[in-house]
Amino acid sequence: MTDVSVIILTFNEEKHISRCLQSLLTFTDKVFIVDSFSTDRTVEIARSMGAVVVQNTWVNYATQFNYGIINNPFTTDWVMRMDADEYVLPELAAEINRRLTGLPAQTGGVYVKRRVFFLNRWIRYGGFYPIWLLRLWRRGDGFCEQVWHDEHIKLTKGETVQFEHDLVDHNLNNLTWWTQKHNHYTILEMINLLNYRYQFDQNEKVQPRLFGTQEQRVRYLKERYAAMPLFTRPILYFLYRYFLRLGFLDGKPGFVWCCLQALWYRFLVDAKLLEVRVRVGQDRDAIITYFKTEYGKDLRPTRPEPTPQS
Repeated sequence: MTDVSVIILTFNEEKHISRCLQSLLTFTDKVFIVDSFSTDRTVEIARSMGAVVVQNTWVNYATQFNYGIINNPFTTDWVMRMDADEYVLPELAAEINRRLTGLPAQTGGVYVKRRVFFLNRWIRYGGFYPIWLLRLWRRGDGFCEQVWHDEHIKLTKGETVQFEHDLVDHNLNNLTWWTQKHNHYTILEMINLLNYRYQFDQNEKVQPRLFGTQEQRVRYLKERYAAMPLFTRPILYFLYRYFLRLGFLDGKPGFVWCCLQALWYRFLVDAKLLEVRVRVGQDRDAIITYFKTEYGKDLRPTRPEPTPQS
């Protein structure tokens, strides 16, 4: 087994957790799950497959994942981030077994590629593959940046390398679940877009850089996206994804994916941002009050860091 432990966050993931854990067991038996009080068989299945499971109240993804990092019971040299609806391809598992422990001391993190499946089809076009993500890092040298949505692991030191093979993101829930989930995400994305202008949150984050890593480039482009006019930007983004980046080559699933992910979702974000302007204008303090009243979210950087268990 490779000297790596895996952290997974769960809430009602009984459809996915067995598949995910089965893919991990080919290179590690050290899996730590932080569950947000699931009401299905997630915890039972995970423990039956050897995972260590604790339960913790959900605040947001970054807070929960950093709780997992601090309370990880395994003292492995390396830590890996996985989502419950993801799994590691056998080729990536073999590459982790073969390469990870032999990386030079100055290497602090490893990027891997993620494949997204939607309606049982691999979304290969539209700029959605390859998506490079920092998923492995040396223990103590990485944390999850404190943003409300689209979080990344930030290294505190060390260089990075890229592995050749992929992990897969293939959620098995239906489209009703998908749209409900993304309707919730629109609130978090609104906060992110407003934060580019008002700087509500000064926590340390991945720095935007056009010619940096993929997450730095995405952060740079999102800042430019945030400066564009409402409603123009989701339409342009859809045209970019579907036509310029050849999303149409993914057939009907690709069309649905681009319409929902690149147009509908971001149009709904803009509609909700317009609602904020209509109701409270553009005053910073009024926006803070609005989000606390309407959504129960404090936009100021007052979220506590997780503390280790005694």
